[in-house]
Amino acid sequence: MSIDEAASAALATASPAPATSAPALVHRPGRWIDNWDAEDTLQWNSGGKAIARRNLQWSIACEFLGFVVWQLWSIVVVYLPAAGFTFSTSQIFWLISMPSLVGATLRIPYTFMVPRLGGRNWTIISALLLLIPTIGLGLCVSNPETPFGVMLAVAALAGFGGGNFASSMANITFFFPAREKGWALGLNAAGGNLGAAVAQLVVPIAVALGAAATLDLPLAGWIWVPLILAAAFGAWKFMDNLSSARSDLAGSLAAVREPHLWIMALLYIGTFGSFIGFAGVFPKLIVDSFPAFSTIAMGPATLSLAFLGPLVGSLARPFGGRMADRFGGAAITVCAFAVMAAVALAVVWTLPLADFWLFLGLFLVLFAAAGAGNGATYRMIPVIFARRGAAAGSELRESVSTGRKSAAALGLISAVGAYGGFLIPQVLNASKGASGSYDGAFYGFVGGYVLMLAVTWFFYLRRSSTLGKV
Repeated sequence: MSIDEAASAALATASPAPATSAPALVHRPGRWIDNWDAEDTLQWNSGGKAIARRNLQWSIACEFLGFVVWQLWSIVVVYLPAAGFTFSTSQIFWLISMPSLVGATLRIPYTFMVPRLGGRNWTIISALLLLIPTIGLGLCVSNPETPFGVMLAVAALAGFGGGNFASSMANITFFFPAREKGWALGLNAAGGNLGAAVAQLVVPIAVALGAAATLDLPLAGWIWVPLILAAAFGAWKFMDNLSSARSDLAGSLAAVREPHLWIMALLYIGTFGSFIGFAGVFPKLIVDSFPAFSTIAMGPATLSLAFLGPLVGSLARPFGGRMADRFGGAAITVCAFAVMAAVALAVVWTLPLADFWLFLGLFLVLFAAAGAGNGATYRMIPVIFARRGAAAGSELRESVSTGRKSAAALGLISAVGAYGGFLIPQVLNASKGASGSYDGAFYGFVGGYVLMLAVTWFFYLRRSSTLGKV
């Protein structure tokens, strides 16, 4: 069972019981579908599967672009000095972290937009919203006199891309039966995460090749406009709304009252938060740590190597889930935090060597550990809630099922974890401002990872834990 299959297992328990025969599908204007029941085998095999996969394809396309937009400023900021901007280091870090702050916050309301407006309708709207930050970026960076406040506001709007993940995953959940949710959610999540890597790969090449002798920085925003329009058109033309999609506010409220939700949210900040946080700052860390590599002198190919970090982290995520299935989520999470702590320490100790390839290699290990830990922690959530439900037994007779609480917890924890994308850059910013180096931040990360390792062991791995080994 992969991490996303674990999530779908929780969602499946919250789904209605399979019916022996569902009513025929009814297609209404606006591409609304009535009587959808993915668990009905006859309906699924007689056209439901094709509808679900068509919606998945365009969902992936829109979510991919969402992650691209979410991470645009992470690579654009390193070119601002060469483009004539004179922002301070602190201001640069705010431009990096603001999209994550807004994106994490938007994930919660975005989750509830699909049942209210329809999956197709909201996908079109959320895709078109991406035009605002991309066009805004293209306009702002074309003029070095643009005030910092305007730049920060436009960077904040890039958070629209971070919110897309929550609504996209919620929408696809409704289309697929329990036996295929893991596969579908896995593809959807992977398609989105890869957007972060593609943004850091494409932008350096585009801005360097867009003009003969100077940087064409506005291209960093403009090149995505036709793709966004194409994705929105595809969603309008080929996606569907399901009248059977319903939000689960009761499940969310019940999950919030569960103490283990907040423990897992902390661990998820350490894993996914580290992934998205370091993905955002990695290009700047490369330039700051190796000043001889100016953004122009080092060339687009060298700076584009920053994309390897989010790429490795994205690919390691399902691997971590698979390992968690075999050895337990808590054990893999403890190993992930141990590796992350060791690598963070090694980064500080080896920076004086000024070895770029060693620096890159260490960070790729850090990204791999964060990705694997991300998969392992996500896999732990349905297991923890299932055991909590079993421990409650018949005495409590909770009105909200364990499966519904677990499904809601997955969404809430993913939203909280995204705040790591704000915290990581701001910790680095504080360290740079206080001491002139990033050493203090990395020592802080070491302490944080050790603390999270201890929390994981105490609650989910030690033999005397009330939940046993998770």
